[in-house]
Amino acid sequence: MTALPYAERPYREGVGIVLLNPHGQVFVAQRIDSAEPAWQMPQGGIDPGEDPRATALRELEEEIGTNAADSIAETDGWLTYDLPAGIADAIWKGRFRGQRQKWFLMRFTGIDADIDIATSHPEFSAWRWADFESLPALIVPFKRPLYEAVVRAFAPEVAAFRKSAAPSR
Repeated sequence: MTALPYAERPYREGVGIVLLNPHGQVFVAQRIDSAEPAWQMPQGGIDPGEDPRATALRELEEEIGTNAADSIAETDGWLTYDLPAGIADAIWKGRFRGQRQKWFLMRFTGIDADIDIATSHPEFSAWRWADFESLPALIVPFKRPLYEAVVRAFAPEVAAFRKSAAPSR
């Protein structure tokens, strides 16, 4: 099968998850296949006939070993990013140019010990909690506009979450 020209390729449908801890910080993990800093949030492809919210919970389980999370919000529409052509050719054999993703803001209901990135198909070498606003600076440059859009989309909900989670005086 000959790959379509890059500009004519469709987007692969997927989901992304902004997972908040009780302090309003976001789960990020270092990609196992990158020697350089490449922190990202959990994400993955939607299987045929699969509901995007179900995909988000499945991806959490597959990537971080737990799906202990409650949904707070989701993006109104779909957000896209383009992979550099060489990377798209290598990982998707020229079938896709990037991803079209539905993003979910979720509250982590477990404890840190529930998180286990040593899954059967590990994607990450390390993980940590990060400030929500710092997300665009942590990601690889080609995904930065996507992460900026995610931060803009969920900023009101994250602020409300932090306010409700703050200890009262």
